[in-house]
Amino acid sequence: MTLFEEFRWRGMLNQFTHPELEQLLEKEPLTLYCGFDPTADSLHIGSLLPIMALMHFQRRGHKPIALVGGATGLIGDPSFKAAERSLLTKEQVQINLDGIRAQLERFLSFDGANAAVMVNNGDWLCQFPLVDFLRDVGKHFSVNVMLSRESVKQRLHDRDQGISYTEFSYSLLQAYDFLHLHDAHGCRLQIGGSDQWGNIVAGMDLTRRLRQSETFGMTFPLITKSDGSKFGKSESGNIWIDAARTSPYKFYQFWINQADNDTSRLLRYFTFMSPEEIEALDRELTEAPEKRTAQRRLAEEVTRMVHGEDALQNAIRASQAMFGGELTGLDDATLEDVFSEVPSAEFPRATLSGDRLLLDVLIEAGVFKSKGEARRLVQNGGLYLNNLRIDAEDTRLTEQSLCSNRMAVVRTGKKNYHLLKFGE
Repeated sequence: MTLFEEFRWRGMLNQFTHPELEQLLEKEPLTLYCGFDPTADSLHIGSLLPIMALMHFQRRGHKPIALVGGATGLIGDPSFKAAERSLLTKEQVQINLDGIRAQLERFLSFDGANAAVMVNNGDWLCQFPLVDFLRDVGKHFSVNVMLSRESVKQRLHDRDQGISYTEFSYSLLQAYDFLHLHDAHGCRLQIGGSDQWGNIVAGMDLTRRLRQSETFGMTFPLITKSDGSKFGKSESGNIWIDAARTSPYKFYQFWINQADNDTSRLLRYFTFMSPEEIEALDRELTEAPEKRTAQRRLAEEVTRMVHGEDALQNAIRASQAMFGGELTGLDDATLEDVFSEVPSAEFPRATLSGDRLLLDVLIEAGVFKSKGEARRLVQNGGLYLNNLRIDAEDTRLTEQSLCSNRMAVVRTGKKNYHLLKFGE
């Protein structure tokens, strides 16, 4: 299947500017770009779809450019935003740029014949004198056309918010990016989310006026859940690519908890699995949804791609921990993620000297009300430390009682957990 056919099958194709683009992509390699605004020091999973698109293009022999907006990030894209963003300092934008640059390098190959290129539009836009920019670029833009764009009209109709001249000028800056990349790298195609259509067309128009060159645009759908809510957020906020912001365990859990109605679509968007594999999972999703096989495969594929095999296996072990699985080898941060909602108690490290009985510590932690209650549970085989059954009432706490650097997990019965934390 052609690249366009694959995009259509995966539901990734929203709009494109020229019917002949499909055949052109099969005839010759094209240089294309996608922009990423440094609004934080990490991308979130809302950025994964354009990243996947760049990866698809590169796998088919095309040359991707990842643009990080060192200049445009100082302003913020107003497209379909309800209110103006808070302006970031130059120092914060630079920190964000560094974080995003490192993340993009995980997904694209920067070696070989069609090696990806990463650029920062601050390198050219921040050097452009204002009067020169207004004369050379601004004069090619019609305010009437800019006002007619849906993303601007929405803000103009809101009298309380409106739109500042700073944000209104954003599309000129992004248009010039396309012109610059056309001149410097031979870039002929810009891709982005459907909210970028107006900005992409503006760049094409500027390049046509100033270079008499034909360029192209393509957009991908903005993803929503089947219930209409925004994709990429959990109860605690954005799902980030940075493991320090969203742990691999929580990242894995986000994908494995997707609704049946969303999973088939997400498998197409966010994996490189073949149509045959995905359609087989579709059938299983219909015939045996309780097995959640499709969700597990989705979680595995995306977590592996973003965080690597070791982090994936760690997330799987952590997920199994709540069902009596192996706990050894999990780190403190992962254990806190897994057992964030269970009761916990903290003790000095000296508690692990071997002088304290486990049952006494558990009474102190509030796990049991009395020694008699604790003994009865041990005798009935219902007390577990790190998911291993405790058979002796005189078991003592030692350093070997930990399953991570400073934590131990107590289970009473089948699913009543308590987390014990010991000082450094």
